[in-house]
Amino acid sequence: MAELPIAPVDRIVRKAGASRVSERAATELAKVLEDVGAEVASQAMRMARHAGRKTVTADDIKLASRQL
Repeated sequence: MAELPIAPVDRIVRKAGASRVSERAATELAKVLEDVGAEVASQAMRMARHAGRKTVTADDIKLASRQL
C-alpha cells in the first residue's frame, strides 16, 4: 500500500494533461514516486553523513535528486 494519498497523485497526473485518471494508475504512480523519493532520501542521507552531519538539508535533497 502506498504511503502517499491518492488524491494529490491524481492531481499531479491531471496537471500533466490527463482528463481522466484511473485509481489504479494513481496508485501505481504513488508507488513509483515513493520508490524514487526513497532513493533520493537515501542518497541525501549519505551526503549528509559524508559531510559529518546527522541532519539532511534541503541542499542534500536537491543535489541527490540531480544525481539520480
